[in-house]
Amino acid sequence: MSGTADAPPRHRFTVLIPARLASSRLPDKPLADIAGLPMVVRVAQRAAASAATRVVVATDAPRIQQACAGHGVEAILTRADHASGSDRLAEACVQLGLDGDDVVVNVQGDEPLIDPALIDAVAGLLPARPGASMGTAAHPVGSLDDYNNPNVVKVVRDAQGFAHYFSRAPIPFARDHAGVAWWEGGRQQAAAPGVAGLAGFAPLRHVGIYSYRAAFLRAFPALAPAPTEVLEALEQLRALWHGHRIAVHVTEHAPGPGVDTPQDLERVRRLLA
Repeated sequence: MSGTADAPPRHRFTVLIPARLASSRLPDKPLADIAGLPMVVRVAQRAAASAATRVVVATDAPRIQQACAGHGVEAILTRADHASGSDRLAEACVQLGLDGDDVVVNVQGDEPLIDPALIDAVAGLLPARPGASMGTAAHPVGSLDDYNNPNVVKVVRDAQGFAHYFSRAPIPFARDHAGVAWWEGGRQQAAAPGVAGLAGFAPLRHVGIYSYRAAFLRAFPALAPAPTEVLEALEQLRALWHGHRIAVHVTEHAPGPGVDTPQDLERVRRLLA
């Protein structure tokens, strides 16, 4: 018997990486040098280590396209006036002829330490979940500070592993145990007596990686923004508002740090030095 006979089936999918030069906190971020390579190239190389059949950078800047070409990374030019990364990816789907149930994984261009296995897991959600239009990932919240931090997005799943809701607020909110880390395993009884029945039901931190059915992604920009999306500044709430389902893969490990600020960039540079 072959040693790979029991391996899970591989599904075809395309990774799209949106990249634009404009950034208020870190100008020219996709081209920032990390151990001798532009950051967007590092992201594409990590994505290429997944099971993706194709990895494409979607950018509004010829400089980014040229930097990618110089390192053997495929890149296409998109319009410069897109309001969001998903709008840019929708145009990329049209350019690449992706449609129907073709699976597209959106890997952010500022995640040079993205785990290829996480990309594969999120890509595999849609073939396994015919009722889902999107897939994403989450991991257990690690601290009370993160739980209460509005910059840490939380997600609650239902019994089938689909997203109930995403929020910057601490959800699910433990009414009788506010101010304590009620989910902390062995310390649960001491921290919050009476919640032992919730063992294993930890709050989840959302990870900003998405898979889409290409037909849904192409149609997404035409959906009206949701009131919840506007209030929370979370674009994925638009999908839930309009009745689409989002499957959520839970990983036990937090992903490597992304790059939003000069301080983040220096930290990643040290990690890859």
